[in-house]
Amino acid sequence: MNQFSRTELIIGKDGVEKLNKSKVAIFGIGGVGSFVAEGLIRAGVQNFILVDKDVVDLTNLNRQIIATHDTIGKPKVEVAKARMLSINPNSNIEIHQEFFSPESPELLDNTVDYIIDCVDNVTAKIELVLRAQKLNIPIISSMGTGNKLDPTRFEITDIYKTSVCPLAKVMRKELKARGIKKLKVVYSKEEPIKTSQNNEEGKPVPGSISFVPSVAGLTIAGEVIKNLLGQ
Repeated sequence: MNQFSRTELIIGKDGVEKLNKSKVAIFGIGGVGSFVAEGLIRAGVQNFILVDKDVVDLTNLNRQIIATHDTIGKPKVEVAKARMLSINPNSNIEIHQEFFSPESPELLDNTVDYIIDCVDNVTAKIELVLRAQKLNIPIISSMGTGNKLDPTRFEITDIYKTSVCPLAKVMRKELKARGIKKLKVVYSKEEPIKTSQNNEEGKPVPGSISFVPSVAGLTIAGEVIKNLLGQ
């Protein structure tokens, strides 16, 4: 009996061993990314690269699994690493507290089996796709989860088959301009709820709730697990 005994009943001993050896890079450890990490570490993935510049703040408590009153003010990558090691001490977790951009040094190599994009900056998302293509590493990208209330509307598809989602619309345009012909994404067909609060720059502050980004994150985790197992 071990912590993966129940998992082994579903995917077999070989499947568990394959996940143990897999290496995944997660960019963005927020509402979506923190649940991706949770789903993967509990499923048996043991090797990670985590990238996020932010620290946990009060507004993260409503949706991020790493956010508690005890972790406020601490770097998200450090909190996530500590949590993941408490779940599986045999894990190898490399962390980078930085904002990923086209100017970022190369954090990926051919030891990475999957890239997961959970950032909310279009420039960073495009750069991740370009680097994934260059290194021939599979990638899945999360589209918008803000201003949503229906967690049942998420689906996995190609970026060029998306609709409704404002972020997906921008991504389609930018990827097409760069000659990128496909990208696996998780997105919601739910029309965004309009909010009335603006930030200091005059831009709308997106609303969020506990059960929406978490579902997107676990959906991504499930898809990645299936892909790593060859399904």
